[in-house]
Amino acid sequence: MSYDYDLFVIGAGSGGVRAARRAAMTGAKVAIAEEYRVGGTCVIRGCVPKKFMVYASEYAEMFKHAEGYGWSADNPTFDFRKFMDNMHSEVDRLSGIYLRNLNNSGVDVFEERAEFVDAHSIRLIGSDKIVSAEKFLVATGGTPWQPEDLPGVEHTITSNEVFHLKELPKQMVIAGGGYIAVEFAGVFAGLGVDTCLVYRGETVLNGFDWDVRTHVHEGLKQKGVRVITQSVFTSIDKDEESGRLTVHLDQGDGIDCDVVMMAVGRRPATAGLGLEQVGVDVKSNGAIVVDETSRTSVDNIWAVGDVTDRMNLTPVAIREGQSFSDSLFGDGADPFEYDNVPTAVFSQPPVGTVGMSEEEARHKFGKVDIYKTSFKTMKAALSGDESRVLMKLVVRQSDDVVVGCHIVGPDSPEIIQAVGIAVKMGATKAQFDNTCALHPSTAEELVTMREKFVPPELS
Repeated sequence: MSYDYDLFVIGAGSGGVRAARRAAMTGAKVAIAEEYRVGGTCVIRGCVPKKFMVYASEYAEMFKHAEGYGWSADNPTFDFRKFMDNMHSEVDRLSGIYLRNLNNSGVDVFEERAEFVDAHSIRLIGSDKIVSAEKFLVATGGTPWQPEDLPGVEHTITSNEVFHLKELPKQMVIAGGGYIAVEFAGVFAGLGVDTCLVYRGETVLNGFDWDVRTHVHEGLKQKGVRVITQSVFTSIDKDEESGRLTVHLDQGDGIDCDVVMMAVGRRPATAGLGLEQVGVDVKSNGAIVVDETSRTSVDNIWAVGDVTDRMNLTPVAIREGQSFSDSLFGDGADPFEYDNVPTAVFSQPPVGTVGMSEEEARHKFGKVDIYKTSFKTMKAALSGDESRVLMKLVVRQSDDVVVGCHIVGPDSPEIIQAVGIAVKMGATKAQFDNTCALHPSTAEELVTMREKFVPPELS
């Protein structure tokens, strides 16, 4: 049969754009559709603008600590609207680059929603046009989830709307304990907002190494965030005259604020795409079921990125998209390997981690050795900063291989990228030890830890 395109990609985020460009560069006829803005969650309303907000929030503390180094900044002020305008200008520029790169690669771009009609055709909703393709790739990403049965949830914002606040709130309540909640709690506290984090669990960042979790938890409180754990919202009331909100908790407390942000999870963005009617299997949370090559239950339809709910990280989506295109349109490629992927949480202090947590390693291997240290940075000696860095290595006892590295502290995301190479290669603790330290640096501690950590109950 003759089709309009060899490949049609639904979703112009990081994974979809990479796949479309790689396929087009092989000579395939490719199109992509995006209903919001080219660039996807990461560029438009995720990683990129979030990190700009993290940068902005760190300056207040920098001004304070600069006094220890002889600098004087009298009464520094923050212009929220100016910052937001500058941030969105940069986001616009990056989105334009994504669009230009697609066009330069020969990809036809449709800036409208696409929905399946059958396994080989979609309807473009804006133009009501039917387009056919031999192969389809779904890369629509994820979207914030909100509990619809929570009274007053309509008064809240999510990680989508937070980038479009018109003014800085005086008081803010954030629901959640994952990386999004923790990151924005640090952001708004750093910007001078009276910030409260409410989490149903015992300690934030579920799924991370326990030492990382407790270190970040204490760091939040040190930065002035009020942290309420083992509690959930029961309702949210709005005063129509003042616009102020009151959050009611199951503990019986009430918290007054200007803004409530729900950061209680994300779901794959598959609603209304017509996947069910063409036979694509999806899980109960909407995630598309795929095999190791990203193929769905329909032979000519694939899916990559957060929409599959495998490992929801932008670089992973990019690698999945690249592997897909290279396999089908290039010279072939091995499926992406999901082990030892470095990741970061831009909390304050930030987290960099790669490999297994101590808990995961003990469960899988039984006997492991732990090396860890906590210390104040050299910079803190004059700045007055009381925060401490955590560094931890998890070593498989049977062969001395470092199976996990966890850092909490300044520059940890930058450090972990390089350490990730060593862990991915299967470096041993002896090889870490044989690496000469770079002094003076924070990272040198990774190659100078010699004493095994023994839990107090075993000492």
